Amino acid sequence: MKESKELTAAHPAGGQLLVDGRDQAIPLDTYAGRVDIEWDPQAPVTPLGQMAFFIDYLKSAGLFDNWVAGCPLHYTSPNAPSRRDVLGTVLLSVLSGHRRYAHITALRADTINPPLLGMDRVLSEDAIRRAFEKIEMPAGITWLQEQFDYTLRPLLAEPWVLDVDTTVKPLHGEQEGAVVGYNPAKRGRPSHVYHSYMVANLRLMLEVEVQPGNQQTSHHSAPELWALLDRLGPDRQPALLRGDKDWGNEGIMREAERRGLPYLFRLRLMANVKRAFERAMTSAAWEMAGHGWEAQATDLRLRGWSRQRRVVLLRRKLDRPLAVSETGENGQRLLSFGTVDPRKEVWEYGALVTSLDAELLTLGQLYRDRADCENDFDELKNQWGWGGFTTQDLKRCRLMARNVALIFNWWTLFARLVDPNHHREAITTRPLLLTAIGRQTSHAGRTTIHVSSSHGRHPWARQALARIGAFLQAMTSSAEQLTPLQRWYRILSEALVKYLKGRQLDPPRQIAAG
Repeated sequence: MKESKELTAAHPAGGQLLVDGRDQAIPLDTYAGRVDIEWDPQAPVTPLGQMAFFIDYLKSAGLFDNWVAGCPLHYTSPNAPSRRDVLGTVLLSVLSGHRRYAHITALRADTINPPLLGMDRVLSEDAIRRAFEKIEMPAGITWLQEQFDYTLRPLLAEPWVLDVDTTVKPLHGEQEGAVVGYNPAKRGRPSHVYHSYMVANLRLMLEVEVQPGNQQTSHHSAPELWALLDRLGPDRQPALLRGDKDWGNEGIMREAERRGLPYLFRLRLMANVKRAFERAMTSAAWEMAGHGWEAQATDLRLRGWSRQRRVVLLRRKLDRPLAVSETGENGQRLLSFGTVDPRKEVWEYGALVTSLDAELLTLGQLYRDRADCENDFDELKNQWGWGGFTTQDLKRCRLMARNVALIFNWWTLFARLVDPNHHREAITTRPLLLTAIGRQTSHAGRTTIHVSSSHGRHPWARQALARIGAFLQAMTSSAEQLTPLQRWYRILSEALVKYLKGRQLDPPRQIAAG
């Protein structure tokens, strides 16, 4: 009986069998023969073995330190966790691709990366929820707006396009703001709506606001949009405001015109727009607008508009097979194949409204570039944390959505620093540049992390990360007098060398003098 108890006793740390107080290897039969499995729960290892490069980047630019220092989280208990532990845990969780607070448990045994961030420990999921609950909403929003401004303000002196759009996050509980609204993927499902403001082409988030599921229109986005532009100031205004058909309304266009802000919006196909198409179809004044589209410009004053505006009519001939899907009486989906009289032409059509006086080919391409919005939403919802991290109250959902977007920006720019010629999504860059087995050793006062990557492109990643490490070390060692913000300008100039066409971003004079 005593021997049986020894064989079935569980190791308190690793769930391992014990024999006479010693760890017992577990034999397994594989196609390569027998292997023995042993756990070593005390070994200093991490699945994020290349995280140190990202930490060096954050420290050099002052990104993580500013984020922690500005956090309006205050505890009264002497045993409470530090703000650095709270935000460091959030950073590690979001970078690991987590979508739920419960996933944080997977980080608790990492003994390498938390000290590299200056943390004492990785906190539990409940500690993170309680921490965000203690942050007052106005102070939390101001804090995160300052972090977005610090990260992106150096880029906004360049000509840039502001994309405005919304995306729906379906919910499966009774959270605050979980109401039924426009939800094309899951009709009738309660949701939140993420109102987002993006720097086009660079695929960076300027701001995001979470609102109840039935507040999805531009009317609900507009106050945050104008507040954002006021906060940026006159020297950081976009060269173009761009949005879908929900934004082509009198209120938005009138305010943009008052501010002298150029705009390009999709236009709803109302009756007067259709009549304009009918008149234009018989005209020969159509011009090529790219990708098979033809365009023609006209001036219209639609019902509710205070003035005439330039409207671009777009059409494209459909020459591919057509199929029509419908629901039968028994609820079953039916499919029928459409045929068109060969003597007739079938056209796909749309309309844009703009204050720009550009040629039609340029306008067509400018609007097609807005597709990056959907790519951003797909990445943030499916590869980052916008699809999860939900709590019962709306406040914490708003704070976490902004934190995820901020970390997304940091990682996107870091990935651009590694490969300035391409934008690569997290599903590609995290396994390549972050995920690897790291084993830490210490000898003679020197700490070394031994990295082992199983990625097929690890030789390229090793060279690229070594180059970035050398760049950061040279910048901090040879120019110690530079402030973190000045170093951030240099990092952005290196990361966005293609976007800037080799030009260096110059910090403002008062910063450079400091």
